[in-house]
Amino acid sequence: MRKINIEGSSKTPRINFDGEKGVLEFYGRSIPENSVEFFEPLNQWLVEYSHNAKDDTVIDIKLEYFNTSSSKCILDFFKRLESMNGPVTNVKVNWYYEKDDEDMAEAGEDYDAIVDLPFKLIEVEEI
Repeated sequence: MRKINIEGSSKTPRINFDGEKGVLEFYGRSIPENSVEFFEPLNQWLVEYSHNAKDDTVIDIKLEYFNTSSSKCILDFFKRLESMNGPVTNVKVNWYYEKDDEDMAEAGEDYDAIVDLPFKLIEVEEI
């Protein structure tokens, strides 16, 4: 399974997807001009990964900020993971947020309430 490594920018998150380890990581900010276009290769990778997923798949989300269109794309990504969870792989989401960043903590809680995936909200000093 090929890896996806995308360097982050001021508008897009750094992405590290490692199918051999079953670890998918998002870091930084997600405010791309076209969120659907940015997330499309990530969704395609996830479809490919789902055919040979590891027994355990961990998603680490360490975003300091994301816009509304990214929010929808992230939800769609979680819904794809939700369909994989159980019979194919045990999916776990680690949602990191900075101490005192109530908006990002609430975003993690909202996703946790919407999708049927185990979420762990993790407070950190700095992302």
